[in-house]
Amino acid sequence: MSGIRLFRCSSFKSPPGDLGVKGNNMGLIQIEGMEFYSFHGHFKEERIVGNRFLVDLTIETDMQKPAESDNLKDAVNYQQAYQIVKQEMEKKSHLLEHIAGRILDALYSEMQGIKKATVKVSKMNPPMGGRIQSVSIVLTR
Repeated sequence: MSGIRLFRCSSFKSPPGDLGVKGNNMGLIQIEGMEFYSFHGHFKEERIVGNRFLVDLTIETDMQKPAESDNLKDAVNYQQAYQIVKQEMEKKSHLLEHIAGRILDALYSEMQGIKKATVKVSKMNPPMGGRIQSVSIVLTR
């Protein structure tokens, strides 16, 4: 199942009894199963014919302010994150590592509030001479 899931990481929350000092509410935004038909690959034919790719993105961010304000301007906008991933998937690359690196570069360049991000890029049915569901790389910054 694909979709967007939001998690609050209780392990990052300030301990009880912190004398009224507001701590952070670190949480995760997970956008899973973003599907693209793109033209990436080492072989010329892959960049002509194209293939199906799946991208998963996890963003760690402080959710204290948006949790209180209920205002999008206080949050990391996951619609904007999706648009950034989509733009980067439209640019041809030879390597999955290059795609993932570009996605992370663009996220950090264009968005505020990201503490850590992880992107997984999967090529479905890669042309490797056998039946393979997918090959994936995961990059974190």
